[in-house]
Amino acid sequence: MTALEWFKSSYSSNDGPECVEVAIATPAATVHVRDSKNTHSAQLTFTDKSWAAFVEVYSA
Repeated sequence: MTALEWFKSSYSSNDGPECVEVAIATPAATVHVRDSKNTHSAQLTFTDKSWAAFVEVYSA
């Protein structure tokens, strides 16, 4: 697997506790999520379909 390219979520704030980074792995079609203030801690991994459903529900 190649190294993931992380980017800060547009929903993250610069100063607050909501600091989330996301990386999309291809061709596995998985989305990885981590705390941008603690990048060595646990990561969550979602299928692309479950991530799309999550974003849809919580961005409404």
